[in-house]
Amino acid sequence: MPEVFFRIRWPDKTVDRCYSPSTVLEDYFAVGDTYPVTEFVDRSRQALTAASEQVRNIYRYGCSQAAAQLADIERVAARFTAQGATVTVEGFER
Repeated sequence: MPEVFFRIRWPDKTVDRCYSPSTVLEDYFAVGDTYPVTEFVDRSRQALTAASEQVRNIYRYGCSQAAAQLADIERVAARFTAQGATVTVEGFER
C-alpha cells in the first residue's frame, strides 16, 4: 500500500508535513484547496480513518501512525479558533 505525505499550511503560515499510510487521502483533499479549520479536521479524520482501515483490511490491525497524525492535526487545529481561519493543502509526496 503506497504511503503518502501531504503538506499543509496553517492559518499562521506554518507548514507541516503530514503522513497517511494510503493514497486514499487524495480522495478527500485537492492540492491548492483551502478548507476552514473545522472542515479540514473533519476531512482529516475521515481520510486517516479510511487509510487506517485499509491497513486493517490487509494486516488485521489499524495504522497507529495514522492515529498519531490525526491527534497531531487536532492538537494544532485547536490553536486556531478565529472565525475564517483556513488550512491549505500545498502538495502530496510519495
